[in-house]
Amino acid sequence: MAEKVIMPKQGLQMTEGTITGWYAEEGDTVTEGQPLFEIETDKLTITIDANYSGTLLKILRREGDVVSVAETIAIIGEPGEDYGDLLKDIENSEVSSETSESKLTEEVAAKQETNGASSKKVLSTPRAKLKAEELGVDLAVVSGTGPEGLVTEKDVLAYAQAEQETVKQEESCPPDVSQHAFQVQSELKGSDGREKIIPLTTMRKIVAQRMHESLHTMAQATHRITVDMTQAVELRGQLKEQKVKVSYNDIIIRCVAKALTEYPMLNASFTDSAIVEKNYVNIGLAVALPGGLVVPVIKDANLKTLLEIAADSVELIQKAKEGKLQEEDCTGGTFTVTNLGMYDIDSFTAIINPPEVGILAVGKISKRVVVGKEDNLEIKPIMELTLTYDHRAVDGAPAAEFLRRIKELLEYPGLLI
Repeated sequence: MAEKVIMPKQGLQMTEGTITGWYAEEGDTVTEGQPLFEIETDKLTITIDANYSGTLLKILRREGDVVSVAETIAIIGEPGEDYGDLLKDIENSEVSSETSESKLTEEVAAKQETNGASSKKVLSTPRAKLKAEELGVDLAVVSGTGPEGLVTEKDVLAYAQAEQETVKQEESCPPDVSQHAFQVQSELKGSDGREKIIPLTTMRKIVAQRMHESLHTMAQATHRITVDMTQAVELRGQLKEQKVKVSYNDIIIRCVAKALTEYPMLNASFTDSAIVEKNYVNIGLAVALPGGLVVPVIKDANLKTLLEIAADSVELIQKAKEGKLQEEDCTGGTFTVTNLGMYDIDSFTAIINPPEVGILAVGKISKRVVVGKEDNLEIKPIMELTLTYDHRAVDGAPAAEFLRRIKELLEYPGLLI
């Protein structure tokens, strides 16, 4: 009997993702638990296994499609089995779901029409509207195949494909993007060719959403401090002589982890009814990728040695660059460290990664002239740290003490022993 392959719910509270590739094609034999396809979320790429054994009869969602949790992705059954009735059930279910979701949209459109805000009422599902905006399609020119002319996502895709076929026969100047949405993934060849449209990936969309929510839901404040990195530089040099690879970021994370055990109000989360201080320290390590930002987590950093933190960092960064991060690698963070020193940035202000209440921004180490002992001018390796914290959970004074403690540990790393 044919069975539906359903997009499973992941522990990251994911609601949707983009299919990046299939491991099997229609007609292939698959086994329950066998990797079936990959999907990209905001943080990582997840491999989804087959939930049934049999023949992959039909793939409903292909590479590049954005799919939501509990959506039917494919059909698995016996070779040659007729799955027509099941396919109809799936299509009817999707139309019914979209119709239900569109009630609010219809009510708003009706009110607009009553108020003279719209001369033509277009009934469409939320997914159809999203796809139309993504492709630059005017819903008013799309013929709906749903109940009472309801425009569905499939209608929008069909219209865009038809437009693509039409343009292939045109020899005039390149079309306008709003009329021919299939061109959005290439450079816009307008009248002057000075613009380029880059479609938003799932990662970019969700990063943007979360950063926007972070700034608008927290009372974010910042403190900045200057650190003399002389002894930290010497420590790293000594370790390097012993063939031990440790980065400055590893040293910083070790110091932050220790400081968080002493100032637990920064190792917390804020809720409507309470502040939850964590008895464990999981440091998020911000890693920049071409498509966005991921934050793998060094678990129990307060219980690890400097060398253990260095080993974890190397592994997580490598996995991030190769797109091999797993769900457990990116969850459970209690505080984040982000470093742009390698980009020659002196200092910057970072945005808190919810539900955490603090993030430390690290700038480059540069030689500067400072006033030393007995007012002598000296050249020192100086680094700037900027702490962003949620003022709802942490007051200014303890936040300053926390930052000063990190400075103290970096300037006298022997205190870590």
